[in-house]
Amino acid sequence: MLKFGWRRATAVTLLLVSMGLTAKASYIPLKAMLANNLIETAWQKTLDKGGANRPWSWADHWPVARLSIPSLNEDHIIIKGAQGASLAFAPGAMSGFAVPGSKGVAIVGGHRDTDFGFLREMKLGEEVKLQTSSGEWQTYRVTATDIVDSRDAYIRESVDEQRLLLVTCYPFDALVPGGPLRYVVSTERIL
Repeated sequence: MLKFGWRRATAVTLLLVSMGLTAKASYIPLKAMLANNLIETAWQKTLDKGGANRPWSWADHWPVARLSIPSLNEDHIIIKGAQGASLAFAPGAMSGFAVPGSKGVAIVGGHRDTDFGFLREMKLGEEVKLQTSSGEWQTYRVTATDIVDSRDAYIRESVDEQRLLLVTCYPFDALVPGGPLRYVVSTERIL
């Protein structure tokens, strides 16, 4: 019969606890990596075949565009819908507004502490590239950055122009998520 001393039992317990904590801490990043790969594959299917290609069978979202900020080395697939659950995977195009890349005002939201943290670095005049589901690349230019209160913000829509608004929560370093303030980067298409 093996005899374990209290030191050995403590060491084994600490090893098991640390392995469990490591596995738990790895779950979210691994899940995000897998989701990004599945979204990228769904985007490629959209470019190749068209249609709404869900990244996994139970997903309530699908890729609708690709956003690139060359000067900041940022590249993101935009998915349909800007609900909290779908924003955990990628920036989302807000329902009720234009689809990114079409005429009108398209609004894309993303989390300030993940996908859209780079918005704080964007400058007036900076170029934004957008790839539509048809594969066409469009160029936009940053025309304004604003901090607005979401409780009384108003979006002026126009079918005659093509604008893209990139939105995230503000302030960027808030300790508590949510809140009414939003950081908005306004862009207009360059023809």
